[in-house]
Amino acid sequence: EVIWRGFTHWTMALTGGICLMFIYVIGNSYKSTALWKKCLAGCLIITTAELWVGFVVNILLGWRVWSYSGRFMNFHGLICPLYTFLWFLLCIPANFVCGGIRKLFEKLW
Repeated sequence: EVIWRGFTHWTMALTGGICLMFIYVIGNSYKSTALWKKCLAGCLIITTAELWVGFVVNILLGWRVWSYSGRFMNFHGLICPLYTFLWFLLCIPANFVCGGIRKLFEKLW
């Protein structure tokens, strides 16, 4: 996010960490599943997390951490198809990073 927007918010770091944990668990639980299926699951998890966190921080708390209001087919400025697709693409390297972490843990234990 810092590379993309030039800044981030602590809620995004926390949300991203939780999403990465889910991507790790999916990759560990479904090792033989095709990468595209893992990425699809990951992008749906990220989009769902973005919807819930956005509802809390942007709507309930009014912090205005992000807004997709100008994006095509956005839902209350919280999620949109473009970013769901971008999360899919981001899940490709995330799966490889999680695989590397998994291998490191296997060597240590």
